[in-house]
Amino acid sequence: MKEITIVEFTSNLGLKEPYPGKEPSVNCLPDWLWKHNLHKTVRAKNIIRLDPPKYSSIKDPETNILNADSLVTYAREQAYLINNLLSSGKFPFVLGGDCSILLGTAMALKQKGNYGLFYLDGHTDFMDISLSETGGAGGMAASIITGNGHTKLTNILNLSPYIKEENLWCVGNREYDDTYENEIRKSTATYLSLNELRKQGIKNAVQSFLLEIKSKKLDGFWIHIDVDVLNDSIMPCVDSRTPDGLTYDEFNELTSYLFQSKKLTGLEITILDPGLDETGQYTKEFVENITSTFNQNFNN
Repeated sequence: MKEITIVEFTSNLGLKEPYPGKEPSVNCLPDWLWKHNLHKTVRAKNIIRLDPPKYSSIKDPETNILNADSLVTYAREQAYLINNLLSSGKFPFVLGGDCSILLGTAMALKQKGNYGLFYLDGHTDFMDISLSETGGAGGMAASIITGNGHTKLTNILNLSPYIKEENLWCVGNREYDDTYENEIRKSTATYLSLNELRKQGIKNAVQSFLLEIKSKKLDGFWIHIDVDVLNDSIMPCVDSRTPDGLTYDEFNELTSYLFQSKKLTGLEITILDPGLDETGQYTKEFVENITSTFNQNFNN
């Protein structure tokens, strides 16, 4: 059984300010999850924290992306940390932060071999900066790590692409807009919107992904879990709310199949904003579901 290490990437570098002068508080997520017993419940052997550079609301003139230079610095540090864990046979259970924390992890995966990515998110996060209203890398994370965009972020340490586009599965989007969706439709990634996922059936969809990992003889795969993939009624404490979303029954079924796979290399959880869940009721329910499913299926 792989030894679990919780990794805390307390970053909000990939998001815009909710209002002028106010930093996004998603960087407080690891402490918030600690308060709601996630760390203890997943039975982690160690906990490592890596804090990011200082947040800025000013866009980088070269890329038009918020905190671009800081993201590069942070990603290099993240990659070093994750690489060491993977080399030691550990299982990184990563807590964000916003979706831009994927950059460093994806770099580490590239350094270790050829990996797949199951990107479970209520948005594709696969778009060019020209379509971004915010300049936040979090909304472009899946695109950046597959080598699309400015080389400052896509080719750190000359590793582009960190994840091959054809090894990306983008699952759960419900931002139904042709201009937005066409960005990933024209790629070589596999795209399953929420509607398509339900149409195919969760078990069939995940089995297809796992069969692809096997047939391509990939070294493993990583799971990105943005909590906004969940139904808005059970997870409203996110920065970009959208109607509908996975129920916990659907979410638990999907993740249980992924957690059972011996090819699972690590996972990350992003976007749950403690500042939007003052009583903790939504966080408590999320922790109960994710830890129960993980403990029942991981390495069993």
